[in-house]
Amino acid sequence: MKSIQGSIVALVTPFNADGDIDYRSLKNLIQWHLKQGTNGILVNGTTGESPSISLDEFDAITKFVVRQVNAQIPVLAGTGSNHTEDAIIKSQIAEYNGVDGLLVVSPYYNKPSRNGLKHYFASVASSTNLPLIMYNVPGRTGTAMPVDLIIELAITVGNIIGIKESASSMGRIMDLIQQRPDGFRVYSGDDDLAVNTVLMGGDGCISVVANQIPGRFSQMLSAAFNGEVELARNLHYQYYNLMKLNFIESNPMPVKTALHHMEFIDLNFRSPMVQMEKQNERELVKELERCGLLQSPAIHAA
Repeated sequence: MKSIQGSIVALVTPFNADGDIDYRSLKNLIQWHLKQGTNGILVNGTTGESPSISLDEFDAITKFVVRQVNAQIPVLAGTGSNHTEDAIIKSQIAEYNGVDGLLVVSPYYNKPSRNGLKHYFASVASSTNLPLIMYNVPGRTGTAMPVDLIIELAITVGNIIGIKESASSMGRIMDLIQQRPDGFRVYSGDDDLAVNTVLMGGDGCISVVANQIPGRFSQMLSAAFNGEVELARNLHYQYYNLMKLNFIESNPMPVKTALHHMEFIDLNFRSPMVQMEKQNERELVKELERCGLLQSPAIHAA
């Protein structure tokens, strides 16, 4: 995979009022990220409402995004499932469509054993030539991957090249960085741990808030990589409340609501995702105003 370090946006999937994918808005979002300095794009992640995306739509989205990005930055596709064969099929479609790498979440709901997790990741990795980033998010899956299993897979499976760690634990992230083999990449899956992850030797963040502040988030992580700690810290605290409010309700409801108020997308979800509670939405909009993300000339120009 092309070297990918820094801000990787977990891109939303915009929908039209009839429920179809809004490719016009998707194109505008991609072009905005390219101009703002986002370092990589993930499609079909949790933030992209992946559980509600059909296989045909997954095929079409990956083709579309690869074509729009045109090799300017790496494109990752989320292909994980709670059925190993489904994950393999999606991974092979993504490879055929030209993505640069895969993000594979650990199986959700069925809570496999350690050996089940090992078999799952090894099977998906062996089905493709693409580099694979594992995704540990116990809040969504119900199972936390053991650190020693992550390291074992990193050592024994050649095209498993990284982990997105979303257990909200800096201790786990530091354990992974300390124990990883050469070349294995550790990405934060929590925006509020992104700066600390980089300062401790990690490789960046697969981010939700980068949907709203792509330029600033990329700048923040670049500052951390370059040792400009004060700048990185200041940017972190400038947007810290926004990072938290993106999870005041289930992701991606808040971030899509924010992008709607920023005039990038229409506010449409696929059930069971629905519009936010009004009080929470008001709090989110107030924070967008405080951050200067509404009525911004740069946003309207984009």
